[in-house]
Amino acid sequence: MRSIKQFFAVLALLCATQVQAEVVAGRDYKVMNPPQPVSSGSKVEVLEFFFYGCSHCYHLHPLIEAWEQKKPRDVELQYVPAVFNDSWEPMARTFYALESLGQRKQLHDPLFKAWNVQNTDLRDEARITDFVAKHGVDRAKFGAAYNSFAMLSKINRSNQLVRGYNVRGTPTIAVDGKYIITGLQPDETIRVLDEVIKIARKERTGR
Repeated sequence: MRSIKQFFAVLALLCATQVQAEVVAGRDYKVMNPPQPVSSGSKVEVLEFFFYGCSHCYHLHPLIEAWEQKKPRDVELQYVPAVFNDSWEPMARTFYALESLGQRKQLHDPLFKAWNVQNTDLRDEARITDFVAKHGVDRAKFGAAYNSFAMLSKINRSNQLVRGYNVRGTPTIAVDGKYIITGLQPDETIRVLDEVIKIARKERTGR
């Protein structure tokens, strides 16, 4: 009798695990109609729309960062700084300027903490320049990148992506131009992301 009870207990646990792993369109993620073009070639494209001053982005950030370190090789992650109003543009420029200087990873954590933990005022170029300079970024090079002609095309591209994906808030994650994940708790976001990537991969490869 005990062995039968143990069998059913294990079976119930396996079923519960499977149910928990399932993701459902309309509940856990949304399907884009029509899909958006992707730029990642043979890789599954993942876009995270974010803002450094967004507390939800801040709480998701360490999980995304950890996920990025072990993501599948056929997946490409791109960060997209959203600009919902003029006051958000300086941080988008900061992100792209640091990226062009090869110092985005170095400043990514400090910028999140500055906004969400230290309440640092980073709403204009002068304060931002002082901040990044304290973290080892050359002032002149940063200023040149921040105000470069190429910056306009990057901001425009970000705005196009926000409109194309109909992003209404941050953080929002888009997978392979077809799926949107938003409004979930950080750990649930990562779980759903992994499952949606499997769906996108299967559509690409048929497996």
